[in-house]
Amino acid sequence: MIEKLIADACIGCDKCVDACPTNVFDRTDSGIPVIARQSDCQTCFMCEAYCPTDALYVHPLSEPLSATDAVPDGQVGRYRADIGWGRGRVSGAKVAVGPHIPHGTLPPRLAPDLLRP
Repeated sequence: MIEKLIADACIGCDKCVDACPTNVFDRTDSGIPVIARQSDCQTCFMCEAYCPTDALYVHPLSEPLSATDAVPDGQVGRYRADIGWGRGRVSGAKVAVGPHIPHGTLPPRLAPDLLRP
């Protein structure tokens, strides 16, 4: 569940607002979005993945952290690093997201006997 938006790191690009499939964020006059509907978060990590400045933290559990829980150190922006997104990162650095197909290579075709009407 979305837990934290670090306003000091946010550049106001609204990519998190646009990426969120459940409309968790609200745009503001300051340009820094707010987490307006935390309970609507589906823990899809799209906002964290698209945030270019790693200003968001989505906790992997689908319920909010308690008032005594804190965001673990080094976890903000961790999802982007795990999927290899961001400056200086290598795609698929830690998470297998599919087969590696070199740029310019056509994707493999399904064998005709695997296609069903």
